[in-house]
Amino acid sequence: VQLQASGGGLVQPGGSLRLSCATSGFTLENYAISWFRQAPGKEREWVSCLSGPDGNTNYVESVQGRFAIARGNAKNTVYLQMNSLKSDDTAVYRCASRPVVGVRDPCKGPNHYYEYHYWGQGTLVTVSS
Repeated sequence: VQLQASGGGLVQPGGSLRLSCATSGFTLENYAISWFRQAPGKEREWVSCLSGPDGNTNYVESVQGRFAIARGNAKNTVYLQMNSLKSDDTAVYRCASRPVVGVRDPCKGPNHYYEYHYWGQGTLVTVSS
């Protein structure tokens, strides 16, 4: 099982970025994929979840309406579209996966890092003028 995050960079406040999480070694339909982020000096924070079995999504309140998680046409890739970026969004972003076969509503409610088995490396997002 492998995940590889990419797409980070420097963007001005109000700008957009799209992060990619390329996955291999497992079937996305049986897994949930989440994005987490960690800003300097802060705790790791769950950002968004996509449920492979049913396509349901969920977001932390601070990014609702600005971020969107989705599977790409290449079904082994999950994207995080980030719009209206703020300085508070500056962090290292990582994607992670966990098996959810038989789990009802795996993305309902906040997801916790300790629930996730597999992690990609981080990609740095810096929002600054």
